[in-house]
Amino acid sequence: MITAYTLDGTSITIQPLDLDSAVPKNTLWLDIFKPDEHEQQWMKQLFVEELPELDELDDIEASARFYRDKDGLHVHSLFPQRMGKEIDGINVLFTLRDDLLITFREDDLGLMRLLRHYMRQEKLEADNATDLLLEIFQLKIEYISDLIEDGYKTLEATAKEVLDVSNLHTTISELMLQEDGNGHIRLALYDTRRALRFLKRSLRQVSDDEQRRWVDEMLYDIESLLPHTQFLFDKINFQLDAALGFTNLEQSKVIKIFSVAAVVFLPPTLIASIYGMNFEIMPELGFDYGYPMSLILMLMSACGTYYFFKRKGWL
Repeated sequence: MITAYTLDGTSITIQPLDLDSAVPKNTLWLDIFKPDEHEQQWMKQLFVEELPELDELDDIEASARFYRDKDGLHVHSLFPQRMGKEIDGINVLFTLRDDLLITFREDDLGLMRLLRHYMRQEKLEADNATDLLLEIFQLKIEYISDLIEDGYKTLEATAKEVLDVSNLHTTISELMLQEDGNGHIRLALYDTRRALRFLKRSLRQVSDDEQRRWVDEMLYDIESLLPHTQFLFDKINFQLDAALGFTNLEQSKVIKIFSVAAVVFLPPTLIASIYGMNFEIMPELGFDYGYPMSLILMLMSACGTYYFFKRKGWL
């Protein structure tokens, strides 16, 4: 699907692109989402160089993510997206050519829906394609900030549940999801910083001071968010260590009970073993009260061992 965003005065009109006609005048943005074969054929007239491929969106080399060619500036950017309790990363290719922004993606992105909502409500001000691209990155940073705040709230809840043995499996699973999600957030911040630095170098040729200041402000916001992600990592690891340590402590208590029980019953077992031997000469076998005497000895030895452990404070 290809959607055209046309600048009409100060407002932006959103409409599906008619492939049988030319691109509307004053088109500010073409959003290409999972193009079919017919749309891919039509896209060939947009690009002078090689047509982007979906499998190229996940390339991590800087030379493949940020570069300039005859088609303009190309920026691959990673966007975090919450899916239920999980956070995943979605790559989007931005191509900035003159005053036209082209986005190419294979997954639905909630940030794009939010951007369209702002456009319909006329809450978005973009005079050109570069402003629109910077607006997208600004929304991305704000969304990442919200994800970090959600991470703090989640860890506040898990901190109260980490010592609850009955709910320990759920708590550890939640912490693992938070660790994975925080990794996607941190990776997106690093990727966004690289993209903005590339754009800043490119904007020097345009000599737009306001846009460069805008980029500097976003870079400053990223630098202020990165320590939060490290703090979340530390807090997640602390809670995981506490949960695993508490689990080991509970297991040690169980093992301790079995160990004490084995030691308590060791003297009675020894007495029973002695009188269970089948030698012909055993004086005690002729006692009238030999059986109750052996029972009393076993009971006294068990109680004595238990009292010794209790007095030492080992129970």
